[in-house]
Amino acid sequence: MSGAETAYVGVVLVSHSGPVAESVARLAVGLAGGDVKAPVAAAGGTPDGGLGTSAELITEAARTVDQGAGVAVLVDLGSAVLTVKALLAEGDELPEGTRLVDAPFVEGAVAAVVTAATGADLDAVAAAAGEAYAYRKD
Repeated sequence: MSGAETAYVGVVLVSHSGPVAESVARLAVGLAGGDVKAPVAAAGGTPDGGLGTSAELITEAARTVDQGAGVAVLVDLGSAVLTVKALLAEGDELPEGTRLVDAPFVEGAVAAVVTAATGADLDAVAAAAGEAYAYRKD
């Protein structure tokens, strides 16, 4: 990136299902206005298209969205959390500044992408995603 360009926080959406991760990514980008400069990547399922989580797909997605401003990783279910935590513990698999964000998957993804698209930093993106726990539906 040149000095004149903004580095955006990247967002990675990890689901046990490739189609779910991809659909949530499309939904979040669409609700953020469609022309989102913040990079978003889905890392769903296994490399062969099955259900599960893949350290390889998560690592690839994180490297793809990394612009140097940090990477927010949102996950759907428990073993996805464990996979991301293991990658973070290894220390060199994910880009520096990658953070597992505690947030509901769909609402948090929308909040993260919308906030990242404004050029906000990783702390603000993570906070916005986490605040989605408070969204009431009644």
